[in-house]
Amino acid sequence: MLNLILIIAALLWSCQPEAEQEAITFVKPANFPEPVYDLKKNPISRAGFELGRTLFYDPILSRDGSISCGSCHQQSAAFTHHGHDLSHGIDDQLGERNSPPIMNLAWHNTFFWDGGVHDLDLQPIAPIENPLEMDEDLKKAVEKVRNSSKYAPMFKATFGSTEVTTDRMLKAMSQFMLMCISADSRYDKYVRKEAGGELNTTELAGMQVFQQKCASCHKGELFSDFSFRNNGLSHEFNKDRGRYRITLNDEDDYKFKVPSLRNVANTGPYMHDGRFYTLDEVLTHYTLGLKDQPTLDPLLKQNGKLGIELSNEEKEQIKVFLKTLSDDTFLRDRKLSEQ
Repeated sequence: MLNLILIIAALLWSCQPEAEQEAITFVKPANFPEPVYDLKKNPISRAGFELGRTLFYDPILSRDGSISCGSCHQQSAAFTHHGHDLSHGIDDQLGERNSPPIMNLAWHNTFFWDGGVHDLDLQPIAPIENPLEMDEDLKKAVEKVRNSSKYAPMFKATFGSTEVTTDRMLKAMSQFMLMCISADSRYDKYVRKEAGGELNTTELAGMQVFQQKCASCHKGELFSDFSFRNNGLSHEFNKDRGRYRITLNDEDDYKFKVPSLRNVANTGPYMHDGRFYTLDEVLTHYTLGLKDQPTLDPLLKQNGKLGIELSNEEKEQIKVFLKTLSDDTFLRDRKLSEQ
């Protein structure tokens, strides 16, 4: 009888989709630095990842069950809100900022445009409780998860008991987000000297221009130094004071976190308020559109001259290079999709 049960279990397993049979393991890409997140405090397991994924796509976490994390973080757009300048929350309310991508978060030491959260395990609290986003009290959200029959076995498989706690719920969500790793673009293959990583003459020229004129802020393999900078945006469009709202330090006025440029061709619109819908607009801003301000980043005003000097040819080369940062494997990975 036992053998029969084992045979049936094996058959059922073999019928599962291939993606579901993959081991869930955090692997640092060869060209990436060491992660910042302490994986020892929250070791990733298949059960924990699947629990986190279910929570990420479950609208139960919002006040009226209409909005999930996945509503504003769509995989095909590198987990941004494709086509929306500002995020759309509960009751179709407009949020205050553009949804940042969820990718490579194990290498971030702050979260959100203003860096208001310093621990990935605490990050989901902000959108859950934000009245313009999910508008739910965290305790009520945990209680709804506790009362949902589907979650008891998932918490049991992940943590050894069916007990649902805030800490467990948030750690499971971190496990899912930690596995949203984008490191398989053509650029990555080029750097790692892998098949499919060939870059043409224009792309290589664009990479060289980028390294000379953009990489001071968008540096390294993550294409960001994760600092906070004022990049000279006009305040007439938006009065958001950015990092200042967290530190109340005048030196942080209108500073925002430098975003990664990975998958940038897929994550528009751009800037913290989504004011630019194309990369052309972004490049025009940095060459011609900067506003001189007390906290303007010094890199954008050198020798008394505002902006970055770029010819039209260099702009086109940069755009072509940036497209090599798109990671189709990440954007289509079934295990990261809603199941």
